[in-house]
Amino acid sequence: MKRTARAFWLRSPGEGEIREMPLPAPSDEEVLVRALYSGVSRGTETLVFRGGVPVSQHAAMRAPFQEGDFPAPVKYGYLSVGEVEEGPAHLVGRTVFCLYPHQTRYVVPVAAVTRVPENVPAERAILAGTVETAVNALWDAAPLVGDRIAVVGGGMVGCSVAALLARFPGVRVQLVDADPARAKVAEALGTGFALPADALGDCDLVVHASATERGLARALELLRPEGTVLELSWYGDRQVGLPLGEAFHSRRLVIRSSQVGTVSPARSASRSYADRLALALELLADPALDALVTGESAFEELPRVMPRLADGEIPALCHRVRYDKSA
Repeated sequence: MKRTARAFWLRSPGEGEIREMPLPAPSDEEVLVRALYSGVSRGTETLVFRGGVPVSQHAAMRAPFQEGDFPAPVKYGYLSVGEVEEGPAHLVGRTVFCLYPHQTRYVVPVAAVTRVPENVPAERAILAGTVETAVNALWDAAPLVGDRIAVVGGGMVGCSVAALLARFPGVRVQLVDADPARAKVAEALGTGFALPADALGDCDLVVHASATERGLARALELLRPEGTVLELSWYGDRQVGLPLGEAFHSRRLVIRSSQVGTVSPARSASRSYADRLALALELLADPALDALVTGESAFEELPRVMPRLADGEIPALCHRVRYDKSA
């Protein structure tokens, strides 16, 4: 029996299409997954869609099951939730998360899927990859009880970090963003909110996720002496200037990078990638995180929706893609 699936491909920068793909039969060590939902991580995926991945970062930016090469044609994505149709008995019929692009069905190794806890709806589980980034960031930052913290940048990653920080006892956490509409998201997540000019200072820690020079400069201004900025922004092919004059040295400020590609050194001896992802999925039992999903469309609409996400016509944190059950 011939098996096929449909996948979203970037044909050329700014232009996507849906292609029919051959689908192999799964081996004894693989699973066949039927997609239920996938997520568009607006920051990274729209950078890819525009063809903005620097040549020096082509290897580092490859998604686990990417096909093709940057800038195009390429099949890219990494937030897929589906149901196992074929595979080991303990997985058949189970909902799983996989770092797979936007595709109706796919075959991957058993080790590539993680079971979604029964108390986490499939619709929310698409956030696992971004919450995993937030988990790693907080392993790097190691916030303490009672810390004064700002998260500058209310995108998908920044909001995920703020949501997790809201659970820390005694912490003052404020989401800082230039868009007043983010105040409603912050309220849903249980954090404070401020426009950049109104943000509370004297912070022990500032997590920067705005991917702008202005945001990074403001993050440094909000620190107490010897405070730390944890830099989560990825700037693609842009050059970024840092305000390292004035009181930067006398205040002994720290800028530290964090990224999801490797497990935080603070946890690498005891935690694996699988542990980190499983923890992220457990944290998604909190319905407050539904606030991070800000739009939805059918899979068939992706060629028309992605350009609108990329140019900001559709404002989004995480845009959810739903799949026809008969696909």
